[in-house]
Amino acid sequence: MIEAVLERFVFSDEVVVAARAADVRTNGQPHKTNARVRANVLAAFEAEGIAESDLWGTLGYGYDDPARMRYESLLARVLGAERALARLSLVSGTHAIVAALAACLASGDRLVVATGRPYDTLRNALVDAPFSLVQRGIAYDEIPLGADGGPDLNRIAAACARGCTAVFVQRSRGYGPRRSLSAAECGAIASTVKRAAPDATIVVDNCYGELVEEHEPTHFGVDLIAGSLIKNLGGGLAPGGAYVAGRADLVERVAAYHYAPGLGGAVGPMLGFGRGFMQGLFLAPLIVGEVLAGLDFVAALFAELGYPVEPLPGAARVDVVQAIRLRDPERLIAFTRGLQKAMPVNARFAPEPGPVPGYPEPVIMSSGAFVAGATIELSCDAPLRAPYEVYVQGGAMRDHAVLGALRAAEELAARGLLRVQT
Repeated sequence: MIEAVLERFVFSDEVVVAARAADVRTNGQPHKTNARVRANVLAAFEAEGIAESDLWGTLGYGYDDPARMRYESLLARVLGAERALARLSLVSGTHAIVAALAACLASGDRLVVATGRPYDTLRNALVDAPFSLVQRGIAYDEIPLGADGGPDLNRIAAACARGCTAVFVQRSRGYGPRRSLSAAECGAIASTVKRAAPDATIVVDNCYGELVEEHEPTHFGVDLIAGSLIKNLGGGLAPGGAYVAGRADLVERVAAYHYAPGLGGAVGPMLGFGRGFMQGLFLAPLIVGEVLAGLDFVAALFAELGYPVEPLPGAARVDVVQAIRLRDPERLIAFTRGLQKAMPVNARFAPEPGPVPGYPEPVIMSSGAFVAGATIELSCDAPLRAPYEVYVQGGAMRDHAVLGALRAAEELAARGLLRVQT
């Protein structure tokens, strides 16, 4: 499958050899659960019975907006939730997560984070920034991950038994040298919490994980999940927005917090974007399948070149993020600039490390998305800190992820940085 790319673009001999070895290693195999995910989404559309008139949304307050109501009902079916709140006014996954936690917590309540330190921008919103949850009087506790990188259920149970109102779970790795969690592992945390603190609310950051596995955390007893609509669920077509889904009473609580008590989810126009949201969701399993195949090649290529990668090529995947440990900042910068050369937008830009709100170190990013921040499209991010990992996300065509990985490897080769000592 690699030959068409190698024939059309020029790469050094060393990169070509590694690329062919990586292609043999992965063989373009589809992700094992992708066929079942596709069937689940098709079944949800069949059950929902959307009409053409449902594709058009309203302006203004958005009362009785047909696109919003049908899209949220459809999304709830896909996610195994009683209800979903999916809005353009929720501008990011972080916004949706903080809104969900803030709606479930009041001053004097206790929040337990069950998966170690959250990614930097979220921890900033929870703990460090002005007006954070902690500054509003909410007690906060972090439980480190276990030695195997998974949840430490015993410590979680002990922390919850001391009293807690809500438990937060970060499913994906964020910008950290840790593995991502499966939906079932999120469910195991939920079961542990419910035994120790039956009234606690379990909130999962589901960003990057949607439609990767056959089931979502809500299928395993999680109360609320939250994430961005311009990642997996958007299928490359959603123009913005984020969602919270799960128990109907809790989703309404989030809606009341986000809008106003008494209004809740009854307002909020789709502004004519209903077609893009619904068509994006229809195509999302196809796009996610391409992403997973492309990331498997990325992992195989850089494993061939001697870099530690996680997940390993051929391993089961639970999200659309590939970590590559490049070991020093010079390689991070070279990788990012090489990947940028493959972008459909801004390919001639040269990324530079710079400040990002919520991150103590400079961050370098490669992105050329048609929708800004839509990491279902190919991109990468890397904070300039040890162990100097780059996080590759998305790739709506496998071939695009292949080309991006080869461009990144070629940039490393041009700077004499391609091979590392093992």
